[in-house]
Amino acid sequence: MTDEHPATPQQLELLRTAARAKKQRPEPTLAQFDPVAVVMLDLGVAHLDRTFEYAVPADLDEAARPGVRVKVRFGAQDVTGYLLQRTATAEHVGKLVPLRTVVSDEPVLTPEILRLCRQIAADQAGSVSDVVRLAVPPRHARAEGALATEGSAPWTPLLETSAAWARYPAGPALLRRIGAGQAPAASWLALPSTDPALDWPRALADAARAALSAKRGVIITVPDHRDVERVARELDDQIGKDSYVRLTADQGPQARYTAWLKVLRGHVQCVVGNRAAAFAPVHDLGLMLCWDDGDNLLTEPRAPYPTTRDILWRRHLDSAAALVLGGFARSVAVAQWMDEGRVVSVEARPVRAQLPRVNVAGDDREVERHGPAAHARLPASAWKALHDGLQTGPVLVQVPRRGYVPRLRCVTCGHAAQCPTCHGPLQLAGSDQAPHCAWCDTRVDGFRCPECDDTRLRASVIGARRTAEELGRAFPGVPVVRSGAGQIVARVPAAPALVISTPGAEPVAEQGYSAVLLLDAWAMLDRPSLQSNEQAMRQWLAAAALCRPADDGGVVVLAGAEATSPVVRHLVRWAPAALAESELAERTALDLPPTRWTATLTGTPDAVTAAASTVPGWLERFGPAPLPGPEPQVRLLLRAPADRAGQASGAITALRTSRSLARAKDHLSVRVDPDGSTL
Repeated sequence: MTDEHPATPQQLELLRTAARAKKQRPEPTLAQFDPVAVVMLDLGVAHLDRTFEYAVPADLDEAARPGVRVKVRFGAQDVTGYLLQRTATAEHVGKLVPLRTVVSDEPVLTPEILRLCRQIAADQAGSVSDVVRLAVPPRHARAEGALATEGSAPWTPLLETSAAWARYPAGPALLRRIGAGQAPAASWLALPSTDPALDWPRALADAARAALSAKRGVIITVPDHRDVERVARELDDQIGKDSYVRLTADQGPQARYTAWLKVLRGHVQCVVGNRAAAFAPVHDLGLMLCWDDGDNLLTEPRAPYPTTRDILWRRHLDSAAALVLGGFARSVAVAQWMDEGRVVSVEARPVRAQLPRVNVAGDDREVERHGPAAHARLPASAWKALHDGLQTGPVLVQVPRRGYVPRLRCVTCGHAAQCPTCHGPLQLAGSDQAPHCAWCDTRVDGFRCPECDDTRLRASVIGARRTAEELGRAFPGVPVVRSGAGQIVARVPAAPALVISTPGAEPVAEQGYSAVLLLDAWAMLDRPSLQSNEQAMRQWLAAAALCRPADDGGVVVLAGAEATSPVVRHLVRWAPAALAESELAERTALDLPPTRWTATLTGTPDAVTAAASTVPGWLERFGPAPLPGPEPQVRLLLRAPADRAGQASGAITALRTSRSLARAKDHLSVRVDPDGSTL
């Protein structure tokens, strides 16, 4: 009250009465046993990524179980969180604030998933609450009420034999071990087939059936929804539609939460999905299957950016469940696991007649025959394969996505130009004609190729943007199908058609493609990325695997690449394991990921410089290097020996915590990158 408006005696008495009532409000009766709740709050703040203690009122005693969602008072606001455990005494000295309410009495955060989230957060230098947000979908009250509280998984008949796994010498033994409840870890190099009974989706379904028949749970992770559909069709035939659920990031809130609850409550023991399925709370987990672990879609785009491969490996160690990482190619990270003895190989010697014939357009013989035309974007051999293929079925033409930025290579031998300081890729930036390192920004004057001693560099040429229109005009009357970002086609019929696709969006053709053209090969190899070679091999093999075998006339033509390139030679031989081994050997010699722990700090120059001054001196530093974009951004690369990965991640966690405590205003992106996928 002000002097201009003095309080009346009645108003003063009302204020005194309200104050006495507040002071005399009775304290809530606490639970008789374990009245202290340990709660993890969903705050998303690094320095508050820990547990807090609250009192458990007696009226919430029964509902306040470990794993449930709760709402508590934190500061001046109500915050949601998870009750992790109940204890008899508190570590906090003083009075505890009581829980506000139990949001749902569903124990959604199981002890196994909590352990997993803590391990992933420690590995990736992230917050546990951020990982839990990835693991547990948002609550949907209607879904909770519509589903029975408890359920039992349907019975799955025993798998007698599997033609899909009989193709591999170690395949039947792997299935027997899975059915016996053992926990092998394997890297499976799949062979292509146009027969659905032998193709990789059937192999995944057969492995799942072997585990389910032994009453063990199964998680199947694949890169995208088209792969989910292919595996789901096989699961329908092998175990039935009611024996599994789909769990994907693009499901609606109710559909996703219902599927997740079916797993949590034991209605089903099998999950198929993309990276969202890796955290599924499957009961008695016995098998985890991951198809194409090197696909970038299986890396979480949100902090702390874990890969599905690493999540499943952690679950393999924690739950003693079998782990099978399959694909037509093998990632360098898995090749390192093989070198360390963590996984064993399941593969077969390919029979050439059962694979498509792979040709390299523009080789020496074609140059002698056609002269300069052999170096055209579509050389004569590619045109012939395209023309002949359209006589018997659809032809797939794979074109790199627009926006791929080529790295620099030697003009003579095509060897990738590398920085002499950190072995990063060289690129041209701005008006400066001298190449700069994309990692540490070192200017490299007087480049000399270590292979042929040439001093000239070139950037590969990206293909024409109007590939579909050009080919459509060249073959009038032939249907043209486009598949790419925003317009992905799942399947095409066996009739003749031109199918133009970007990598990863190739439709499946009934009876397979009669020919596959891989255009602008150097655009795939010349990306300024540490993983350019393995990604090119992975995407080329994925397209080639959709082609008919050679004894049925199937041919794959690689255009725009030198036949002497190691990646091209391994593709022609269909030897993905050899490429992964050679890539690993080269990275080991150069101290590059995954043989070394790496992390990146990305932000404004001032933010990165300030952050770099706080990290331990034993961490190697490269850069900072400027990044393209409208705002000035730089990236600093940090590196450490693999045996100090835990210490290095701890140092990055401490950096994030200190910045959070200081309430730093400038944005800094911190990312642990053990396999170098962002480099």
